Amino acid sequence: MTVRTTRRVFLSAATMMAAALAATACGSPQDTATGGGDSAAPVKVGLVYSQSGALASYGKQYIEGFKAGLDFATQGTGKVGDRKIEVTEVDDAGDPAKAVSAAKDLIGKGTKIIAGSTASGVALQVAPIAAQNKVLFISGPAATDAVTGANKYTFRSGRQSYQDVVTAKSFIGDPTGKKVVVFAQDGAFGDANEAAVKAVIGTAGATVSSVRAPASATEFTPFASQIKAAKPDLLFVAWAGTTAPAMWQTLDQQGVLSSTTVVTGLDIRASWPTFGAAGAKISFLSHYFDGASDTEASKALKATVNTIDLFHPDGFAAAQMVVRAAQDGGDDVDKMVTALEGWSFDGVKGKMTIRAADHALLQPMFQAKLTGSGTTFTATAQKSLTGDETAPPAVAMKG
Repeated sequence: MTVRTTRRVFLSAATMMAAALAATACGSPQDTATGGGDSAAPVKVGLVYSQSGALASYGKQYIEGFKAGLDFATQGTGKVGDRKIEVTEVDDAGDPAKAVSAAKDLIGKGTKIIAGSTASGVALQVAPIAAQNKVLFISGPAATDAVTGANKYTFRSGRQSYQDVVTAKSFIGDPTGKKVVVFAQDGAFGDANEAAVKAVIGTAGATVSSVRAPASATEFTPFASQIKAAKPDLLFVAWAGTTAPAMWQTLDQQGVLSSTTVVTGLDIRASWPTFGAAGAKISFLSHYFDGASDTEASKALKATVNTIDLFHPDGFAAAQMVVRAAQDGGDDVDKMVTALEGWSFDGVKGKMTIRAADHALLQPMFQAKLTGSGTTFTATAQKSLTGDETAPPAVAMKG
């Protein structure tokens, strides 16, 4: 899609394990900041994320959200009990090798909590390092489903791709007998999105086909004609790159946007103008935008960053999880894991639950609409889906 919200999709065919939710314990992270472990030593936290590289804008939002979340969860003290939370930031530039090197260096210096991972490729390389060294790893914006259930030491503070596609499915209600077309670029990105839609929406009863375009394409009229001829009930667009404005303009001019329900992901605010006039005719799946919720956490975050963007909540939730782990686990990583498993807390988006079985983060997702023109657009929520409604199938823990 124009955004990366479903770029990295690795779906599991495992069955749902609903019983994992039964053991969840609700709580507020502010209530937990009483401390544990060696009271004379700081709680060392390493944040390994994209300060530079292709996902630097995502990384910037993540760290801003983390700092706001840490302030919120510790009531402004930056401490768990009498222990200062000492944060070390490292730039991985989206490079898995750099991230692994940074994680190992931090672990060698006594860091027992690693967080970050803006990119999916990074998260998948850092997760095994956490298991090998028995340290806590809280992945960030990385969307790949494979982080869920990676091992007992790996958690996530953001959504996963399955939740994106389930949100897309919600736009057509019962998919039984419906026709869905995936419009995507040729290559791994398009393959992953098509596979995800088939796995999530196709298995629910819809007929899924695709219209694929070369990544180098600049003329989109022939593809628009193919889409219209297919007469889909839902068009799922998975697009990335600088040709997005021309693509959307053509779909609009050829009447595609007015002939069916068109769904794509809502990326960071800076990308919204790329939709142009077509933006008002598209249905967006979103994991967050400013105004999507009205929680105490969202109010605290907004007071800090002014305008909340897509990945601020991921950083905020990571900080809440760090505080919970340090409070209940002290210096014992296995106790940190136990403290997080099954925990429900009030995050920026609303109620968040860490499923004990595989560490999936169950969370609200949103249907959204864009209004505006030029460089000024506003997103509004059309519907909120609960964490239970968007829950991915539970998977067996791999390690």
